[in-house]
Amino acid sequence: MTKAVRFHRTGDADVLQIDEVVVNPPATGEVQIEVKALGLNRAEIMYRTGQYVIDPVYPAQLGYEAAGIIRAVGDGVTDFAVGDIVSVVPAFSFADYGMYGEVVNAPVHAVVKHPTNLSFEEAAASWMMFVTAYGALVEYGNLQAGHTVLVPAASSSVGLAAIQIANMLGATPIALTRTSAKRQALLDAGAKHVIATQEQDVVAEIARITEGKGAQIAFDPVGGPEATKLIQSLAPQGFFFQYGALDHRDIPVPVFEILGKHLTIRGYELFEITTDAEKLARAKAFVNQGLAEGKLKPVIDKVFPFEQISDAHRHMESNAQIGKIVVSVG
Repeated sequence: MTKAVRFHRTGDADVLQIDEVVVNPPATGEVQIEVKALGLNRAEIMYRTGQYVIDPVYPAQLGYEAAGIIRAVGDGVTDFAVGDIVSVVPAFSFADYGMYGEVVNAPVHAVVKHPTNLSFEEAAASWMMFVTAYGALVEYGNLQAGHTVLVPAASSSVGLAAIQIANMLGATPIALTRTSAKRQALLDAGAKHVIATQEQDVVAEIARITEGKGAQIAFDPVGGPEATKLIQSLAPQGFFFQYGALDHRDIPVPVFEILGKHLTIRGYELFEITTDAEKLARAKAFVNQGLAEGKLKPVIDKVFPFEQISDAHRHMESNAQIGKIVVSVG
C-alpha cells in the first residue's frame, strides 16, 4: 500500500484526500517512480472543480508533474533503468495517469532524465512551464534574437519561463502584470520591461518600448477584451498565441490590424507538443540544454509538504504566487 491524493467529488480544496492505494507493477511501456516532489498546475485546480476539458471519474487521480527515482520498469522499456533519476513531462490524460502519489506509474514517453544540477523540487517545477513556453515561442513562433515578446500574467510559472526563454535566445521580454506590486520581482526575474496594465496605457507603452515597430509575439493566458491591445501592438507578420482563458469573455478582434499586418491569431496548448513525438523530442532537448547550462531555472514560489496538498491548492487559487508551487513527497 502507498499513499495517493485523490478526490471523490468536485469542489474546493477540501475535497482532496490522501488515500491508501495499491500501485500495480508497471505495464508495457511504463516505468514506476518513487516520487520525491510534485509540481502544481492550474489544470489540476480546474479538474478538481469540474471545469477541465475532461470530466473526472471517481475516485479521481490528478497531477501532471513529478520528479523521483525509478524503482521498476515495464516490458519494452530500454532507455531507463532502476535507480535512474527522472522527471515527468505532462504528456498524458488524468483519465490514464496521475502523479499525486508516493509511488506512481508513468508512460515512458513522458519521462526524462533531468540534468543532475537540479534538485527534485526544481525538476518537478520545470517541465510544464518550460515546454509550454517553448512550444509557442520557439516551435511555432520562431522567436529570434532581436525580437520582442509580450508576456501577460508574467508572474505565473509559464510567464517566468517565457521570460527566461526569450533572454536565452537574445529576445526582449516585456512583462505585463495588473499592478506595479510585482514590478521589481519581474525585473529581477529577467523582464526587460514591465507594464502595469491597470495603471498604464498598454498600447502606448509597447509602442514606446519598441520604437513603434511592435512585438513579434504575444503569449497570452488571459484573453478577454484586454487582449485586443496586444493584437494591436504586434509587428507585421506577428503571432498572437492564446494559451489560456483566465478571462472567459470573448476577444474583440481588430480586423484591419489582422489584414493590414498579416497577423496570425491562434489558440495553443501544451499537448500540441507533448502528443507529437518529434516535437516532444525537440522540446526535451531544448529545455534539458537550457537547464543544464543554467540559462533556464525554475522559479519556485513555495514548497508544501505532501500532507498539506489542500493548502498548496489554496495558495495557487489565491494568485499571490510568483513562480511555481511545489509539493515535497516523503
